[in-house]
Amino acid sequence: MNKVNILAPAGNWESLMAAINAGTDEIYFGIGELNMRAAGANNFEINDLEKIAKLCQEKDIKTWVTLNTVVYDEEIEVIKKSLAEIKKARIDGIIAADLAVIKEANSLGIEVCASTQMSVSNLETVKILSKWVDRIVLARELNLEQIKNIVEGVKKEKIVGPKGNLIEIEVFGHGAMCVAMSGRCQMSLYHYNLSANRGKCVQVCRRKYEVKDKDTGKELMLDNDWVMSRSDLCTIGLLEKLVETGIKTIKIEGRARSADYVDTVIKTYKKGLQLIGENNFGKKEKEELLKELKTVFNRGFSSGFYMGRTTDEWASGENNLATETKKLLGQIEHFYQKINVVEIKLNKDDRVNNGDEYIIIGPSTGVYRDKFFEIKMEKETLTFKTKQRVRKNDKLFLVVKNEN
Repeated sequence: MNKVNILAPAGNWESLMAAINAGTDEIYFGIGELNMRAAGANNFEINDLEKIAKLCQEKDIKTWVTLNTVVYDEEIEVIKKSLAEIKKARIDGIIAADLAVIKEANSLGIEVCASTQMSVSNLETVKILSKWVDRIVLARELNLEQIKNIVEGVKKEKIVGPKGNLIEIEVFGHGAMCVAMSGRCQMSLYHYNLSANRGKCVQVCRRKYEVKDKDTGKELMLDNDWVMSRSDLCTIGLLEKLVETGIKTIKIEGRARSADYVDTVIKTYKKGLQLIGENNFGKKEKEELLKELKTVFNRGFSSGFYMGRTTDEWASGENNLATETKKLLGQIEHFYQKINVVEIKLNKDDRVNNGDEYIIIGPSTGVYRDKFFEIKMEKETLTFKTKQRVRKNDKLFLVVKNEN
């Protein structure tokens, strides 16, 4: 079996630790404003780079910084300073789309991955970009056969990048999909002067729309008001076919999503790859893994373009269709490490029972999920035991099952 890596999103420290603890192979994240989730995620600062690099190097996890927005002349110096700090911190590489950014990274010997914003859809473009990049995220609009042809073409023609290795091919495997070609959307810019290509997307496509005849004023009947809201990409049902194309990495979208989303999705796809390697990835296993993925944020699932054009690409409802949601109970006030006991004050209306499922999320803890046991209530103070260390100020959530 072709060894395939999982690339996890990290929009904050909680998600970063969740990805590390979930066993990801690689992590990508943004710093400051010059990335495609400048508005949607909390992002990190330049001063965080060395700590992130150290944490990931200890786990043999490859790190990527996203610098994949449109860049203007007045920002070139900021880019140069950012790249110098990325080099200094020993981050493994950057994801970029602007040729000026790519050229500057090359001059510093920083590995570059060409962003999906470049819409790479054929082998000739791979050849051209191989002068400057070692990895390419292909356009999301390709099907499996087209991806496989590009991967085989790289091998057959021995197309190598600046490092002297064959160009690595990366594709998206799970998460939100944009209605526009490879994410190059103008709607936010048109409506609010906030460019999606500058990381400022305000999700205009996720709203309800009516379609009317301008001449008569009559409204057209639609089966679905969310006519521009794409359902989420999910490839767990065709994961073995994706692996067979020969790709290097499966990228998980979700830097603006929660830490428990990162935890669940990374674990699920890692499990899928493990089962494929064990030749034990059948219908039953796929259904079980899909059930897990449905527990966290999603807008319904689609195979995207991988199996050819489909008619079920649109979200059928408003935002989150997860089978589970989280109810915030509060922040941990004390954790007694010697006996693994959490203490927290609950609101007077909140009650929990032994056996109820909970999630604890924190910047050092990442995501810890378990069921309550050995709980004690004294007035509004709850104490309960855990099986691993958590921390003061971590957030405690009760898992609530939804009826979808």
